[in-house]
Amino acid sequence: MQFDTLLFDLDGTLSDPLQGIHRCLNYALTSFDLPPRSEAEVMPYIGPPLEVALSELSGWSEEQKILQLIKTYRERYAALGYAENVRYPGIKEALENLQATGFRMGVCTSKYEKFAIKVLENFELTRFFEFVSGGDYNVRKHDQIAGLLQDGIIGESSLMIGDRSIDLLAAHSNGINAAGVLWGYGSREELESERPQFIFDTIKSMELALTGK
Repeated sequence: MQFDTLLFDLDGTLSDPLQGIHRCLNYALTSFDLPPRSEAEVMPYIGPPLEVALSELSGWSEEQKILQLIKTYRERYAALGYAENVRYPGIKEALENLQATGFRMGVCTSKYEKFAIKVLENFELTRFFEFVSGGDYNVRKHDQIAGLLQDGIIGESSLMIGDRSIDLLAAHSNGINAAGVLWGYGSREELESERPQFIFDTIKSMELALTGK
């Protein structure tokens, strides 16, 4: 196999998180008397770190205020938001076939790690992944991948798979290959700008290309 480890993004790649993220962002904003935002306004922030979304949607820049918003967002996400994700149809079957082919698999997401694990557990997907790397305040995905490489959890023969350009950029900045997927929240133009090795239109096309079946 060309790749020994597949490194999956979570939001927009394994599951659709829009409903939960939208509701939790609005819960945080309205808790501080800030106006709620529409789903269309929230969509561009699926993928980037939470503090980026809350800073831009609130118009706040002070660190303490952003941390308060994050804390409030996480209150609802821990109770309700994680269960408002929707698993993409066909992703479980694809993971089963990729695992049977012999790939090691892990998750690298900007989502807070314990929430990422809760989402995976909710969808009964944890058995496919040897490790989960989650983000936190001021922790970027390229730092996460760098840490995985430094700790020997992944090697240079890994493939990062995600739906946003930040996933691909994080991989390339660490010297590993990347693939974009079009069933999430990034456009083809956004993904092509980072020159990934693959762009997959469907979950099935990803499965077939990687398994060779």
